[in-house]
Amino acid sequence: MLLSQDEVQRDEVPEGRLQLALTKSAQGDSLAFAELVQEHQAMVFSIAYHFLRDAALAEDLAQEVFLELYQGLAGIQSGAHLLYWLRRVTANRCIDHGRKKFRRRELALEETPEPAASSSSADPLLSERLQKSLATLPEKQRMMVILRYQEGLGPAEIGELLGMPVNTVKSTLHRSLADLRKNLTRRIREVRYAIF
Repeated sequence: MLLSQDEVQRDEVPEGRLQLALTKSAQGDSLAFAELVQEHQAMVFSIAYHFLRDAALAEDLAQEVFLELYQGLAGIQSGAHLLYWLRRVTANRCIDHGRKKFRRRELALEETPEPAASSSSADPLLSERLQKSLATLPEKQRMMVILRYQEGLGPAEIGELLGMPVNTVKSTLHRSLADLRKNLTRRIREVRYAIF
């Protein structure tokens, strides 16, 4: 099916608008940079929140990521490069923060406050148990699971973001899911019923 000239132009407008905002931001236009932030802040916050499980820390981390973006705007070539850069920097900062937190032994997962929005999960106990199980995974494995199942990225994209071969990502995801299943398996009278 061929697209009309108007449909092609409509599809190019967001990318063109984003490229224009990138160019203006690199020249010092604060309104253009605000547009970039507004366009991508939900994605950055989502990755950070699902990894850190703390809204305040996720906001702080997102601010750090956008500050780093502002300082390095000249190196961003396109909208696709910007999206890749934001995901990669956010993932790496989350992993770094997780390592620091592990060393400092900050708050335990049980002591972290609940998110303000109510969860749409059908089974809150299962959701809580899943979050606890996810928190036990090492930082890189946890980030891979979040990027794959929360952000919807494919193994190739995750590998590119984290600087790993695709097969390593696939095997790590497989192993992580096996660990999560094992943690969520219930024994009822010697019969195992897997939750998922």
